[in-house]
Amino acid sequence: QLHLSRFTMGKFGKIWHFPLQVLTLPTSPHPDQRPGTNGLRKKTHVFQSEKNYLHNFIQCIFSSIDLRDRQGSTMVVGGDGRYFSSTAIQAIVQMAAANGVGRVVIGQNGIMSTPAVSCVIRKIKAIGGIILTASHNPGGPDRDFSIKFNTASGGPAPEAVTNKIFQLSRTIEEFAICPELRVDLGTIGKQSFDLENKFKPFTVEIVDPVESYANSLRNIFDFAVLKELLSGDNHIQIRLDAMHGVTGLYVKKILCEELGSPANSAINCVPREDFGGDHPDPDLTYATDLVETMKSGQYDFGAAFDGDGDCNMILGKQGFFVNPSDSVAVIAANIFCIPYFQHAGVRGFARSMPTSAALDMVARATKIQLYETPTGWRYFGSLMDAGRLSLCGEESFGTGSDYIREKDGLWAVLAWLSIQAVRRQSVEDIMADHWRTYGRNYYTRFDYEEVDLDAAVEMMLDLELMISDRAFIGQAADNFEYSDPVDGTLSRNQVIWWILFVESV
Repeated sequence: QLHLSRFTMGKFGKIWHFPLQVLTLPTSPHPDQRPGTNGLRKKTHVFQSEKNYLHNFIQCIFSSIDLRDRQGSTMVVGGDGRYFSSTAIQAIVQMAAANGVGRVVIGQNGIMSTPAVSCVIRKIKAIGGIILTASHNPGGPDRDFSIKFNTASGGPAPEAVTNKIFQLSRTIEEFAICPELRVDLGTIGKQSFDLENKFKPFTVEIVDPVESYANSLRNIFDFAVLKELLSGDNHIQIRLDAMHGVTGLYVKKILCEELGSPANSAINCVPREDFGGDHPDPDLTYATDLVETMKSGQYDFGAAFDGDGDCNMILGKQGFFVNPSDSVAVIAANIFCIPYFQHAGVRGFARSMPTSAALDMVARATKIQLYETPTGWRYFGSLMDAGRLSLCGEESFGTGSDYIREKDGLWAVLAWLSIQAVRRQSVEDIMADHWRTYGRNYYTRFDYEEVDLDAAVEMMLDLELMISDRAFIGQAADNFEYSDPVDGTLSRNQVIWWILFVESV
């Protein structure tokens, strides 16, 4: 354990001890710091070069928490290790100390997956956490960076909190910082710092980013059964691609070292600041190396993960693709293959509005409540906190359960492997049986990237006008809005949808 402060040499060789100085520095607002569902996401150079851009937003996060609540509290910091993360973490720690936080828990080298951050927040009862990731977006000096705030529930900040942060960002005049404080991110253990006007030292704890999260998974899944599936006499062959994101650490320790899958079954497991120059998005467009490898027929099960570990793509032999809407439906239909649900039961299912209705078919057959929400995991979190939801998913390759308040790519993979361990069927056969039982929902998604913002806004306004003028004659169309069944919060203008009625011939 390190105990750090300032020292200087006085007369006669005497060493004087000085607490680290806390400063309040003037600043001015930036007009574009409204956080979205994934935090404040901008090009990296914006955080680097625009004066106090990083510090302003961090201060607004701390200021959004009542001073009485944050004094002496614990916060968690992690991320996917993308470019600029280390610099941002040093600033976060300096400002946490100056804003009265008593302890900051950080993943070694600043790395901790998004689901692991949620897990740790909940386990140690932290007041919240800051996650540095732009999810599946590329990283690097000319690419993307994001700062996301999760609350004490472990989930993304609800709309009321993000709105408060944004309002604070419009009027901010100063921020507090301890500029001389420096943290060793590479060494596991505690580091203590004496600060001016502090009666207790400020503590930073560097932790293994995997262990606490892995312990939770051991309580959810039957690791003995999974080990037999992956390394027993009749084990299956798997291929997992971490795409140089944070999940590589978790795959190596959990799937390979603990569950016995061969070391060469996991690829691209070393996190890199720029994800190896690739786009860490686990879909058919960007995980092409995995798709081509799976087409060879050598492997029975394949999966890819995004940069921060909360998304996943499932593939079967010969590259058989499971779309994410079907994936959550299959897990729901086989949910009692997972020991956690055998004990906890199932309170409800949920999906985002753009996700196909495959999950609805399972909910109807099993008579389990189904919720349809806007895009954004925070809507699921509200239902989970109220004890109404056990399993949920989004068409954007996100799946998760109520043990944390984030989607979880590795959890989804272990869920699928648990189903295979019980049913002893291939991915394709499990999927075919599901379609025969519940029917098949056809689904596709098109992503339009780097579009002109003004043109996109104009297009959406035109669509809204068409709906209001009833141009969709003979069809159903609307601008989706959601009333939270827990607190009644109304979220409007979430997505424009329409249904085409086609008569069969």
